[in-house]
Amino acid sequence: MELGYKLSSEEHPPTDLVKNARRAEEVGFTFALISDHFHPWIDRQGQSPFVWGVLGALSQATERLRIGTGVTCPTIRIHPAIIAQAAATATALMPGRFFLGVGTGENLNEHVLGDRWPPAAMRIEMLAEALEVIRKLWDGRQHSHRGTHYTVENARLYTLPESPPPVMIAGDGPKAITLAGEMGDGYVGLAPDPDLLAKFDEAGGAGKPRYTETQVCWHKDAATARQMAYEIWPNGATKGQLNQELSLPAHFEQAAQMAEPADMEETVACGPDPAVHLEQIKKFADAGYDNICIHQIGPDQAGFFEFYKREILPNLS
Repeated sequence: MELGYKLSSEEHPPTDLVKNARRAEEVGFTFALISDHFHPWIDRQGQSPFVWGVLGALSQATERLRIGTGVTCPTIRIHPAIIAQAAATATALMPGRFFLGVGTGENLNEHVLGDRWPPAAMRIEMLAEALEVIRKLWDGRQHSHRGTHYTVENARLYTLPESPPPVMIAGDGPKAITLAGEMGDGYVGLAPDPDLLAKFDEAGGAGKPRYTETQVCWHKDAATARQMAYEIWPNGATKGQLNQELSLPAHFEQAAQMAEPADMEETVACGPDPAVHLEQIKKFADAGYDNICIHQIGPDQAGFFEFYKREILPNLS
Protein backbone atom coordinates (compact mmCIF):
# COMPACT_ATOMS: atom_id res chain seq x y z
CA MET A 1 0.00 0.00 0.00
CA GLU A 2 1.18 3.51 -0.84
CA LEU A 3 0.14 6.70 0.89
CA GLY A 4 -0.40 9.86 -1.13
CA TYR A 5 -1.09 13.51 -0.41
CA LYS A 6 -3.99 15.53 -1.81
CA LEU A 7 -3.08 18.81 -3.46
CA SER A 8 -6.37 20.55 -2.74
CA SER A 9 -6.72 23.17 -5.45
CA GLU A 10 -9.95 24.35 -3.85
CA GLU A 11 -8.14 25.48 -0.70
CA HIS A 12 -4.64 26.56 -1.73
CA PRO A 13 -3.15 29.05 -4.20
CA PRO A 14 -0.69 27.66 -6.75
CA THR A 15 2.45 28.73 -4.89
CA ASP A 16 1.29 26.87 -1.77
CA LEU A 17 0.37 23.78 -3.82
CA VAL A 18 3.95 23.68 -5.10
CA LYS A 19 5.38 24.15 -1.62
CA ASN A 20 3.10 21.46 -0.18
CA ALA A 21 4.01 18.97 -2.91
CA ARG A 22 7.71 19.47 -2.21
CA ARG A 23 7.11 18.93 1.50
CA ALA A 24 4.99 15.82 0.86
CA GLU A 25 7.87 14.31 -1.08
CA GLU A 26 10.33 15.15 1.71
CA VAL A 27 8.11 13.62 4.39
CA GLY A 28 7.70 10.34 2.52
CA PHE A 29 4.42 10.42 0.60
CA THR A 30 4.96 8.60 -2.68
CA PHE A 31 2.25 10.17 -4.84
CA ALA A 32 -0.13 13.11 -4.99
CA LEU A 33 -3.52 13.78 -6.53
CA ILE A 34 -4.32 17.32 -7.63
CA SER A 35 -7.92 18.39 -8.16
CA ASP A 36 -8.99 19.86 -11.52
CA HIS A 37 -11.84 22.29 -10.92
CA PHE A 38 -13.05 25.60 -12.32
CA HIS A 39 -14.82 26.44 -9.03
CA PRO A 40 -14.21 25.43 -5.42
CA TRP A 41 -17.04 23.51 -3.79
CA ILE A 42 -17.91 26.47 -1.53
CA ASP A 43 -16.74 30.08 -1.45
CA ARG A 44 -15.02 29.58 1.92
CA GLN A 45 -12.47 27.27 0.27
CA GLY A 46 -11.50 30.25 -1.85
CA GLN A 47 -9.21 28.91 -4.62
CA SER A 48 -9.26 27.10 -7.94
CA PRO A 49 -6.10 27.56 -10.07
CA PHE A 50 -5.71 26.04 -13.55
CA VAL A 51 -4.35 22.58 -12.92
CA TRP A 52 -2.20 22.32 -16.06
CA GLY A 53 -0.26 25.44 -15.15
CA VAL A 54 0.33 24.15 -11.62
CA LEU A 55 1.51 20.78 -12.97
CA GLY A 56 4.28 22.50 -14.91
CA ALA A 57 5.55 24.06 -11.69
CA LEU A 58 5.18 20.78 -9.79
CA SER A 59 7.32 19.00 -12.36
CA GLN A 60 10.24 21.27 -11.49
CA ALA A 61 9.66 21.37 -7.73
CA THR A 62 9.60 17.59 -7.18
CA GLU A 63 11.85 14.74 -8.21
CA ARG A 64 10.24 11.45 -7.14
CA LEU A 65 6.61 12.20 -6.33
CA ARG A 66 4.14 10.58 -8.73
CA ILE A 67 1.42 13.09 -9.55
CA GLY A 68 -1.99 12.54 -11.11
CA THR A 69 -5.09 14.58 -11.73
CA GLY A 70 -7.79 13.68 -9.26
CA VAL A 71 -9.70 13.91 -11.51
CA THR A 72 -9.99 15.63 -14.89
CA CYS A 73 -13.23 15.75 -16.85
CA PRO A 74 -12.17 15.59 -20.54
CA THR A 75 -15.66 15.90 -22.00
CA ILE A 76 -17.31 19.34 -21.79
CA ARG A 77 -15.33 22.29 -20.42
CA ILE A 78 -12.16 21.16 -22.24
CA HIS A 79 -12.15 19.15 -25.46
CA PRO A 80 -10.44 15.74 -25.18
CA ALA A 81 -7.91 16.67 -27.90
CA ILE A 82 -6.67 19.50 -25.66
CA ILE A 83 -6.53 17.18 -22.65
CA ALA A 84 -4.48 14.76 -24.78
CA GLN A 85 -1.96 17.52 -25.49
CA ALA A 86 -1.91 18.76 -21.89
CA ALA A 87 -1.37 15.27 -20.45
CA ALA A 88 1.31 14.46 -23.02
CA THR A 89 3.20 17.63 -22.05
CA ALA A 90 2.85 16.89 -18.32
CA THR A 91 4.24 13.39 -18.92
CA ALA A 92 7.13 14.77 -20.96
CA LEU A 93 7.96 17.01 -17.99
CA MET A 94 7.56 14.15 -15.49
CA PRO A 95 8.49 10.95 -17.33
CA GLY A 96 7.21 7.95 -15.42
CA ARG A 97 5.71 10.18 -12.74
CA PHE A 98 2.49 11.56 -14.21
CA PHE A 99 -0.84 9.78 -14.59
CA LEU A 100 -4.12 11.08 -15.93
CA GLY A 101 -7.11 10.57 -13.69
CA VAL A 102 -10.42 11.10 -15.50
CA GLY A 103 -14.09 11.07 -14.64
CA THR A 104 -17.48 12.25 -15.84
CA GLY A 105 -17.21 15.51 -13.92
CA GLU A 106 -19.58 17.75 -12.00
CA ASN A 107 -22.06 20.36 -13.14
CA LEU A 108 -20.25 22.75 -10.77
CA ASN A 109 -17.34 22.98 -13.21
CA GLU A 110 -18.70 21.91 -16.58
CA HIS A 111 -21.61 24.35 -17.00
CA VAL A 112 -19.40 27.45 -17.12
CA LEU A 113 -19.38 27.81 -20.93
CA GLY A 114 -23.14 27.43 -21.18
CA ASP A 115 -23.13 23.78 -22.19
CA ARG A 116 -25.96 21.48 -21.27
CA TRP A 117 -25.29 19.16 -18.33
CA PRO A 118 -26.12 15.73 -19.75
CA PRO A 119 -27.61 12.78 -17.86
CA ALA A 120 -25.28 10.24 -16.28
CA ALA A 121 -25.55 7.61 -19.03
CA MET A 122 -24.59 10.15 -21.68
CA ARG A 123 -21.68 11.44 -19.58
CA ILE A 124 -20.24 7.92 -19.45
CA GLU A 125 -20.71 7.57 -23.21
CA MET A 126 -18.92 10.90 -23.72
CA LEU A 127 -16.05 9.82 -21.46
CA ALA A 128 -15.55 6.59 -23.42
CA GLU A 129 -15.38 8.50 -26.69
CA ALA A 130 -13.09 11.13 -25.16
CA LEU A 131 -10.66 8.39 -24.10
CA GLU A 132 -10.71 7.02 -27.63
CA VAL A 133 -9.72 10.45 -28.97
CA ILE A 134 -7.02 10.95 -26.34
CA ARG A 135 -5.35 7.61 -26.94
CA LYS A 136 -5.45 8.02 -30.71
CA LEU A 137 -3.57 11.29 -30.45
CA TRP A 138 -0.97 9.82 -28.11
CA ASP A 139 0.38 7.61 -30.91
CA GLY A 140 1.95 10.65 -32.59
CA ARG A 141 0.22 10.24 -35.93
CA GLN A 142 -2.25 12.58 -37.61
CA HIS A 143 -5.86 11.77 -36.82
CA SER A 144 -9.35 12.83 -37.73
CA HIS A 145 -12.32 11.73 -35.66
CA ARG A 146 -16.01 12.26 -36.29
CA GLY A 147 -17.94 10.67 -33.49
CA THR A 148 -21.20 11.13 -31.68
CA HIS A 149 -19.85 13.82 -29.39
CA TYR A 150 -16.47 14.99 -30.71
CA THR A 151 -14.86 16.07 -33.94
CA VAL A 152 -11.11 16.18 -34.52
CA GLU A 153 -9.71 17.19 -37.89
CA ASN A 154 -6.15 16.52 -39.04
CA ALA A 155 -4.70 16.75 -35.53
CA ARG A 156 -1.27 15.55 -34.52
CA LEU A 157 0.62 15.90 -31.25
CA TYR A 158 4.28 16.71 -31.78
CA THR A 159 5.41 16.85 -28.15
CA LEU A 160 5.06 13.37 -26.74
CA PRO A 161 6.68 11.41 -23.90
CA GLU A 162 8.46 8.12 -24.57
CA SER A 163 5.43 6.33 -23.16
CA PRO A 164 1.90 7.68 -22.69
CA PRO A 165 0.66 8.20 -19.13
CA PRO A 166 -1.53 5.62 -17.41
CA VAL A 167 -5.21 6.54 -17.32
CA MET A 168 -7.10 6.02 -14.05
CA ILE A 169 -10.88 6.18 -14.37
CA ALA A 170 -13.10 7.33 -11.52
CA GLY A 171 -16.63 6.15 -10.85
CA ASP A 172 -19.00 4.64 -8.33
CA GLY A 173 -21.92 3.45 -10.47
CA PRO A 174 -21.92 0.11 -12.31
CA LYS A 175 -21.50 1.62 -15.79
CA ALA A 176 -18.60 3.83 -14.74
CA ILE A 177 -16.89 0.95 -12.93
CA THR A 178 -17.31 -1.27 -15.99
CA LEU A 179 -15.75 1.46 -18.15
CA ALA A 180 -12.86 1.71 -15.69
CA GLY A 181 -12.23 -2.02 -15.88
CA GLU A 182 -12.48 -2.14 -19.67
CA MET A 183 -10.66 1.08 -20.68
CA GLY A 184 -8.69 2.18 -17.63
CA ASP A 185 -5.19 1.40 -16.47
CA GLY A 186 -6.54 1.72 -12.94
CA TYR A 187 -9.53 2.82 -10.88
CA VAL A 188 -10.31 5.81 -8.67
CA GLY A 189 -13.03 5.30 -6.06
CA LEU A 190 -14.18 7.27 -3.04
CA ALA A 191 -16.02 4.71 -0.93
CA PRO A 192 -14.39 2.01 1.24
CA ASP A 193 -16.68 -0.56 -0.35
CA PRO A 194 -15.10 -3.86 -1.43
CA ASP A 195 -18.08 -4.54 -3.71
CA LEU A 196 -17.03 -1.63 -5.94
CA LEU A 197 -13.58 -3.11 -6.35
CA ALA A 198 -15.00 -6.56 -6.98
CA LYS A 199 -17.06 -5.09 -9.84
CA PHE A 200 -13.93 -3.40 -11.16
CA ASP A 201 -12.08 -6.73 -11.13
CA GLU A 202 -14.96 -8.47 -12.90
CA ALA A 203 -14.93 -5.81 -15.63
CA GLY A 204 -11.25 -6.41 -16.40
CA GLY A 205 -9.57 -4.46 -13.62
CA ALA A 206 -7.95 -7.39 -11.77
CA GLY A 207 -4.32 -6.60 -11.05
CA LYS A 208 -4.65 -2.91 -11.92
CA PRO A 209 -3.98 -0.18 -9.33
CA ARG A 210 -6.89 1.24 -7.40
CA TYR A 211 -6.75 4.76 -5.97
CA THR A 212 -8.87 6.53 -3.40
CA GLU A 213 -8.75 9.62 -1.23
CA THR A 214 -9.99 10.29 2.26
CA GLN A 215 -10.33 13.46 4.28
CA VAL A 216 -8.61 14.14 7.58
CA CYS A 217 -8.28 17.24 9.71
CA TRP A 218 -5.28 17.13 12.00
CA HIS A 219 -5.37 19.64 14.84
CA LYS A 220 -4.14 19.39 18.41
CA ASP A 221 -7.77 19.68 19.56
CA ALA A 222 -10.32 17.24 18.12
CA ALA A 223 -13.33 19.54 18.62
CA THR A 224 -11.57 22.34 16.78
CA ALA A 225 -10.71 19.91 13.99
CA ARG A 226 -14.36 18.86 13.62
CA GLN A 227 -15.49 22.49 13.46
CA MET A 228 -12.78 23.32 10.93
CA ALA A 229 -13.72 20.37 8.73
CA TYR A 230 -17.37 21.45 8.87
CA GLU A 231 -16.62 25.05 7.96
CA ILE A 232 -14.10 24.37 5.19
CA TRP A 233 -15.22 21.03 3.70
CA PRO A 234 -18.96 20.60 4.41
CA ASN A 235 -19.44 19.21 0.90
CA GLY A 236 -17.98 15.99 2.25
CA ALA A 237 -21.31 15.42 4.01
CA THR A 238 -23.48 15.71 0.88
CA LYS A 239 -25.14 12.49 -0.17
CA GLY A 240 -26.11 10.75 -3.39
CA GLN A 241 -25.86 12.58 -6.70
CA LEU A 242 -25.70 16.11 -5.28
CA ASN A 243 -21.96 16.43 -5.96
CA GLN A 244 -22.58 15.80 -9.66
CA GLU A 245 -25.77 17.83 -10.09
CA LEU A 246 -25.41 21.06 -8.11
CA SER A 247 -24.13 23.92 -10.25
CA LEU A 248 -22.92 26.65 -7.88
CA PRO A 249 -20.81 26.90 -4.71
CA ALA A 250 -23.82 28.60 -3.11
CA HIS A 251 -25.87 25.45 -3.71
CA PHE A 252 -23.29 23.34 -1.87
CA GLU A 253 -23.37 25.83 1.00
CA GLN A 254 -27.15 25.43 1.17
CA ALA A 255 -26.90 21.63 1.10
CA ALA A 256 -24.25 21.74 3.84
CA GLN A 257 -26.76 23.31 6.21
CA MET A 258 -28.32 19.86 6.53
CA ALA A 259 -25.16 18.66 8.30
CA GLU A 260 -23.67 19.42 11.71
CA PRO A 261 -20.03 19.53 12.86
CA ALA A 262 -20.51 16.15 14.57
CA ASP A 263 -21.46 14.63 11.21
CA MET A 264 -17.89 15.18 10.03
CA GLU A 265 -16.74 12.27 12.17
CA GLU A 266 -18.52 9.88 9.78
CA THR A 267 -16.20 10.72 6.90
CA VAL A 268 -13.28 12.77 8.30
CA ALA A 269 -10.57 11.61 10.71
CA CYS A 270 -10.38 14.58 13.09
CA GLY A 271 -7.90 15.50 15.80
CA PRO A 272 -4.48 14.44 17.10
CA ASP A 273 -5.03 10.74 17.89
CA PRO A 274 -2.89 8.59 15.55
CA ALA A 275 -5.26 5.65 16.04
CA VAL A 276 -8.12 7.61 14.48
CA HIS A 277 -6.07 8.38 11.37
CA LEU A 278 -4.67 4.87 11.09
CA GLU A 279 -8.15 3.39 11.39
CA GLN A 280 -9.36 5.64 8.58
CA ILE A 281 -6.54 4.43 6.34
CA LYS A 282 -7.11 0.80 7.34
CA LYS A 283 -10.78 1.04 6.37
CA PHE A 284 -9.83 1.84 2.77
CA ALA A 285 -6.93 -0.62 2.68
CA ASP A 286 -9.19 -3.42 3.91
CA ALA A 287 -11.65 -2.59 1.13
CA GLY A 288 -8.88 -3.28 -1.39
CA TYR A 289 -7.35 0.08 -2.29
CA ASP A 290 -3.58 0.05 -2.74
CA ASN A 291 -3.04 3.82 -3.24
CA ILE A 292 -4.68 5.93 -0.53
CA CYS A 293 -4.48 9.71 -0.80
CA ILE A 294 -4.81 11.83 2.35
CA HIS A 295 -6.54 15.20 2.13
CA GLN A 296 -5.70 17.43 5.08
CA ILE A 297 -8.49 19.97 5.43
CA GLY A 298 -7.52 23.44 6.57
CA PRO A 299 -4.55 25.79 6.59
CA ASP A 300 -2.21 23.93 8.97
CA GLN A 301 -0.46 21.77 6.40
CA ALA A 302 2.87 22.10 8.24
CA GLY A 303 1.42 20.60 11.44
CA PHE A 304 -0.20 17.81 9.42
CA PHE A 305 3.08 16.94 7.71
CA GLU A 306 4.96 16.75 11.01
CA PHE A 307 2.22 14.58 12.55
CA TYR A 308 2.17 12.14 9.62
CA LYS A 309 5.97 12.03 9.46
CA ARG A 310 6.16 11.17 13.17
CA GLU A 311 3.01 9.17 13.91
CA ILE A 312 1.50 7.72 10.75
CA LEU A 313 3.97 6.93 7.97
CA PRO A 314 6.33 4.91 10.22
CA ASN A 315 3.37 2.77 11.32
CA LEU A 316 2.39 1.80 7.78
CA SER A 317 5.62 0.09 6.76
